[in-house]
Amino acid sequence: YRQGPWKNREAVELATLKWVYWFNNRRILSSIGNIPPPEAEARFYAQQKSHALAA
Repeated sequence: YRQGPWKNREAVELATLKWVYWFNNRRILSSIGNIPPPEAEARFYAQQKSHALAA
């Protein structure tokens, strides 16, 4: 995810925000099954809900 050089501080801040969004929501993690973190979180809570219903 390499970009730059940036023209001013605002450009750096915007690029940083975009990178943080990508890092937290879009990147693929092999440790959780080659899916993005939000998908893993949704699967986890769906599984918890189904276990609670079964109990």
